[in-house]
Amino acid sequence: MFITLEGIEGCGKTTQIGYIEAFFREQGMTCTITREPGGTPCGEKIRSILLDPQTVGLAPLAELLLYFADRAEHVDALIGPALSRGEAVVSDRFFDATVVYQGYARGLDVDLIEQLHTVLFDNLLPDVTLLLDLDPEIGLARAWRGIGNGERESHESRFEEEDLSFHRKVREGYLERARKDPDRFHIIDASGTETHVRDRILSILRSKLDE
Repeated sequence: MFITLEGIEGCGKTTQIGYIEAFFREQGMTCTITREPGGTPCGEKIRSILLDPQTVGLAPLAELLLYFADRAEHVDALIGPALSRGEAVVSDRFFDATVVYQGYARGLDVDLIEQLHTVLFDNLLPDVTLLLDLDPEIGLARAWRGIGNGERESHESRFEEEDLSFHRKVREGYLERARKDPDRFHIIDASGTETHVRDRILSILRSKLDE
């Protein structure tokens, strides 16, 4: 089973992944936890470029291709082999993030992004996408609070520094994708407590395993 968590900055994805990992281990299933960008040694180097706030003036197309380069290594070296072994794979962001950040928010052609993904990765999509939906103002406030208290990395704040209108486009893009693919997407209100969000996620996963 391939599961992704998506959402704007500060929506709580990283926190919830820990609960998901524990859930699968309780089920006796091997679980691989990963993230994009990153997840592999080469991917982490690409991540350092993409998320560094000092990476300024990067052309949207160059940004897009860096994400695809990261994903090519990620799928080949980690995601594909883990799925072939029958493991559960849980990724903090995947293809949907590319569509909404580089497509809806940066203004690149969404159809082109989807076509590239289909050609390069045989249209590999998650079985389940958990969209942690949150008002961007609340998410950014949480994110900056986390950066201030050391819970989040200050050297990975490039997207947090985008203006509010950018993050509103990201949220709208996610919700649009969820509307188009309701069988895969599950929208979760991330404004609730950590426990409430966790319980909703685990309820969805239990249902999917039962299927």
